Amino acid sequence: MDNVILSVKNLSANINGTPILKGVNLEIKAGEIHAIMGRNGSGKSTFSKVIAGHPDYEVTGGEIIYKGQNILEKEPNERALEGIFLAFQYPLEIPGVSNLDFLRVAYNIRRKHLGLEEIDTFDFEDLVEQKLDIVKMNPAFLDRSLNEGFSGGEKKRNEILQMALLEPTLAILDEIDSGLDIDALRIVADGVNQLAHANNAFLLITHYQRLLTYIEPHHIHVMYDGKIVISGGKELALELEETGYDFIEEKLLKGI
Repeated sequence: MDNVILSVKNLSANINGTPILKGVNLEIKAGEIHAIMGRNGSGKSTFSKVIAGHPDYEVTGGEIIYKGQNILEKEPNERALEGIFLAFQYPLEIPGVSNLDFLRVAYNIRRKHLGLEEIDTFDFEDLVEQKLDIVKMNPAFLDRSLNEGFSGGEKKRNEILQMALLEPTLAILDEIDSGLDIDALRIVADGVNQLAHANNAFLLITHYQRLLTYIEPHHIHVMYDGKIVISGGKELALELEETGYDFIEEKLLKGI
């Protein structure tokens, strides 16, 4: 049985005519956690947004195969319904839309797509309160406007709560660790670890090794100038922590 969830082949993409991705190749199998590291401007966040179908980016080459299908022609909402989830680096605030209503509508749209019956407000409230424990969130956050007035850590925990409810096949976490203190980082990482299982996969986008202390990836990739230039295990993250990204440039210059 083919257990490949995501296969990206020679993917290139522009924004406003400027090339950002320049031939990315990556394969993620069920049950795996992958991390992409790299400097600012290397293409990491662009890669996550292109997979999710962000309209600002123009794919100029290659393909994205998700569960056996090329999804380049699919709209962002279609990709989400199929089980691709993107946790944003900077989650939007939406005044006037309660967090609970937002979560319930998203959950029921996903259920309908899967051929399941929608659940009513009362049953959903019971469900979401069970999931709150995963991210240690106070139920009072459900009645507030979506992300409005939330701290950085609260916004990131809310992203993990959405993921817990939607149960995506592929979860892409774009710098989920940025702006978090150590306690919030542990809570977010623990949530990811609880939600990872043999039938889903995670792609973590991060600058720093510290996230990978709490979420241990199976594979680490370094992106440089729009390409994945080196891959390895957790020892690669430790090497980056010690040397910075200069050693990647040195290796590239030497043709290693």
